[in-house]
Formats: sequence, C-alpha cells, structure tokens
Amino acid sequence: MFTGIVEELGEIVAIERLTDSARITIRGPVVTAGARHGDSIAVNGVCLTVVDDKVDPEAATFTADVMRETLDKSSLGALSTGSRVNLERPMVLGGRLGGHLVQGHVDGTGEILARTPGEEWEVVEIALPAHLARYVVDKGSITVDGISLTVVEAHDASFTVSLIPTTLALTTLGVKAVGDPVNLEVDIIAKYVERLGTHGPGTGVRAS
Repeated sequence: MFTGIVEELGEIVAIERLTDSARITIRGPVVTAGARHGDSIAVNGVCLTVVDDKVDPEAATFTADVMRETLDKSSLGALSTGSRVNLERPMVLGGRLGGHLVQGHVDGTGEILARTPGEEWEVVEIALPAHLARYVVDKGSITVDGISLTVVEAHDASFTVSLIPTTLALTTLGVKAVGDPVNLEVDIIAKYVERLGTHGPGTGVRAS
C-alpha cells in the first residue's frame, strides 16, 4: 500500500525486452536505500517487485520484471532508457498517510489534453477512460503516475488537477507534454462503495 507521495524522480537505466515481458533497471538512491529482494516499489504508480538478489547501494539501482498485462495496460510499455519515473516505497504501518490510500494497481491510462500555466501553479487536463468516469468526482482523490492529487473538475471524458510548484519540480508531471500518457488509479473506496450499493450486504454462511 502506498500514499501517492512521490519520494524521488528516478531514471530508467536499462530495459531488456523479452517475449511476453520486460526487465527494467531503475536508478533511485532514496528508494534503494535498504531495499531488498522481494520489496515493493511503485514506479509511475505501478507496484513492482525488486528482483535483485542483492541491491547494490553504490549503484543505487534496482531491477523489476514487468509482465505483458502491465505493459499493455499501463504507460510502462512506453518507457525507454533515460525516461524519468516517479518512485515511492510502501507506507510503513503507523506512519503518516500524506496522500490517500493507493494500491499501485493501475485502472487505466489517460492522456494529457492541455496544460494551462498560472502565476504559481498549473492546471492540467487529463483524458478519462469511460469506464473510470463514475469513480471521479470534484474534490475527490485520484492517482496520476503514482501522484496523489485532488480533482478540481470532473467531466464525462476528462478531469483537471492543479499542480503546485513542488509537484511540478519533483515529479514527472513537471515535464510531461500534451499527448503524453499517464497511469490512473481511482480511489479504491469509491469502488467498494459501488460494489456494496450494487450487491448489498453479504449473505455468507457463518462457519460453526
């Protein structure tokens, strides 16, 4: 589980394209500090597993396997060597929940439609896949490339977010252009509420 508070901008240093998957190596001094085999790290909002037998702290890199399903349904398939990525380690039990509950399970991809700069911040409009529109509401939470953001306005086919200078300076949304893809994860609470509203309370049999 993550919070959507990006810890650092990492860099793709190698990509090995396989038949039905890819193995990517990412540099990130902050997230690799103390990282071990089997640990989870969110890369642009996608929860990946460290596969290195031993993470070299001097190299400050880690390697992760990405299966075809993830390559097809997230923006990770469009990455190349040198691409910058948002990195976050899982939240620690008892730690501060700075953003909102983020699973690292991408629901779909959007596309940056427009960027409107202001004096101090920037408004970004992002295309919203039709099957996700019902989960996005004004002032609700959404994860964009692993960043916990507040929706300014939700429309049928898009939504807007306002980016403060810190977000522009320390995440990929500071450099992504109109037409670039982004990973989207809607608020998990919204999906649970929909499920309960559709199916009602469970009628499971209690074990004796």
